[in-house]
Amino acid sequence: MIWRVFRFFLFQMAGALLGWFLPLDQPLHGLLLGIVLASALWVLLDLWRGMILLAWLKEGDTASRTRVGGLWGEVADRTWRLTQSRDKKVAESQGRLNEFLAAIQSSPNGVVLLDAKDCIEWCNETAAGHFGFDPQRDVLQHIGNLLRDPVFVAYLNGENYAEDIVIVGPRSSASRPVQLAVHLHRYGEGRKLLLSRDVTSVEQAEVMRRDFVANVSHEIRTPLTVLGGFVETLQTLPLSDEERAHYLELMAQQARRMQTLVSDLLTLSRLEGSPPPGTEEWVPVAELMALCEQDGGDLSKMLVTQSHDLRFSVAGHHEIAGSHSELLSAMSNLVSNAVRYTPAGGSIEVQWQNMADGRAEFSVKDSGPGIAPEHIPRLTERFYRVDRSRSRETGGTGLGLAIVKHVAQRHGAELHIESRPGHGSRFSIVFPATRVRPIPS
Repeated sequence: MIWRVFRFFLFQMAGALLGWFLPLDQPLHGLLLGIVLASALWVLLDLWRGMILLAWLKEGDTASRTRVGGLWGEVADRTWRLTQSRDKKVAESQGRLNEFLAAIQSSPNGVVLLDAKDCIEWCNETAAGHFGFDPQRDVLQHIGNLLRDPVFVAYLNGENYAEDIVIVGPRSSASRPVQLAVHLHRYGEGRKLLLSRDVTSVEQAEVMRRDFVANVSHEIRTPLTVLGGFVETLQTLPLSDEERAHYLELMAQQARRMQTLVSDLLTLSRLEGSPPPGTEEWVPVAELMALCEQDGGDLSKMLVTQSHDLRFSVAGHHEIAGSHSELLSAMSNLVSNAVRYTPAGGSIEVQWQNMADGRAEFSVKDSGPGIAPEHIPRLTERFYRVDRSRSRETGGTGLGLAIVKHVAQRHGAELHIESRPGHGSRFSIVFPATRVRPIPS
């Protein structure tokens, strides 16, 4: 500032000196005129520099600096440095914001930002998928207009957000149900943060757990009740040797039923908790078929007075890679089911055949009553039965097809079910080509 004042006086002195030598009557007049002209020139020059600075500021082009001398040049330099510092901080803040939004965008949970009027300010792709939002079109839309579930509307208007709620997803259907857990959090001045997560599998697992516990309790309670009744009868009533033997046989049947149930439960637990079998162990198909034929024949003689027409056929001499016990359990379960649900004297055809693409198929076809289409998708559920009373009569546990499904999955195979009421059923396991090979000669 001192240098600016000093330059101003130098400018005045130069003007006065030039004015002194002007050809005027009085040298003093020339002196004053020189000072006035120098002052006017100084002001005009200063105004010109200020106009340059003002034009630079109006353009807003802070990426390049303007060249202005004098005081305004100093102002321009300081302004440029300040704007550069500000732009750098803004860029850093924007970068951090973009990283933050990218992290939220990749979150497995849905995130929706609501303003003080419950209008959508921003949402990530997960939330858009959960609720069917359009991240661009639905911005500033009231969330109550887009998500009209009565449970959610009551939750939004209730102002009590201590716990989350579970609602049916807008894109839920009977074939593919969707359940969402939703939680609101307050932040800022009246704003809300909406978090959502897909809990369909969790809810389904919880339903399966409750059903499993209820079914196991029911299946065990029934034979225990029967056993308790027979024990009480034996203890309190005078019985003949024939009656006593009859009751003991009935008690043994109930004990075997509980033993079979526990064995199947342990088998399922082992299948779910152990790694899939490798391809080191190779089991001859003929051996498995022979064991299935023996088990099926014994069960048929035990259940019906007129044995079934059981026919087993094996195409070629092959072996399959996997667990001997698991494969036998799956194949034997399919044969046993066919025996249990096929009327006396009915036919059951069990085949092993090789396919053109190298795969192999184990199939069991029966002449039983068949299965209605609505039951087929649920047959592999634990304890699911089409005819519960029929299953109890034949001694089934309701776990056989669940075991078959798990064994097939563990061996990379596929379980297929074909059935029509009145036309029997056909269950087949198709094994991949990598697990089937001819027996070396």
